[in-house]
Amino acid sequence: MLILLNFSGQGGLFYITNILVYISICSVIGAFSVSSVKGLGIAIKDMLYQKPVFRHPLVYILAAILVLSVSTQINYLNKSLDVFNTSLVTPIYYVCFTTTVVICSVILFKEWNSLELGDIIGTLSGFFTIIIGIFFLHAFKNQQLATTDPGWCLVG
Repeated sequence: MLILLNFSGQGGLFYITNILVYISICSVIGAFSVSSVKGLGIAIKDMLYQKPVFRHPLVYILAAILVLSVSTQINYLNKSLDVFNTSLVTPIYYVCFTTTVVICSVILFKEWNSLELGDIIGTLSGFFTIIIGIFFLHAFKNQQLATTDPGWCLVG
């Protein structure tokens, strides 16, 4: 919490030169927002089945966590975009945010207990495929293909 307070002012006490500080804060806070939305979704579903969900304080706690986490997440994402290039922030944020949300859902909701081994392997391989694809897209985005040279492709 002290780290968040040190960096929360206009410019903060320190000038952050590492993008992972901003992205880590956004990703961890983002995992809280996704979990809060999921909990509120379950509460809304229970409300549709005539269950008294608004009598429990958990619904209000989840709503407060959602508002605080989304506002904090947007604040630090804007700070990272002020300091660093968008083409650098976006892929790193996507990978870190998705990773923390998956880990958070595994811990809190125990969603993977009901999955079979093949489903877990398929989910993780799809996740790693997306991460590798994002890396390749941003690693080679400045490479130029010589489209004027007719020898670069086969014509049948």
